[in-house]
Amino acid sequence: METRHINPFQLARRWGINPRTLQNWRCKNKGPAYLKIGGHIMYREHDVEQYEAEHHVHINNASK
Repeated sequence: METRHINPFQLARRWGINPRTLQNWRCKNKGPAYLKIGGHIMYREHDVEQYEAEHHVHINNASK
């Protein structure tokens, strides 16, 4: 199975946030796990999906 990667700009576009937000999160050890290879930051798609699942908010819309 091939591991897919996305760069910070692609992730920022996916989430509708500024790429600087991701940079700030990395400095604060927040956000999804990432790779830093040769000065380049990459996110494994699996790690991004896991982070999204961990931050999924369930809303109870039960009728009263």
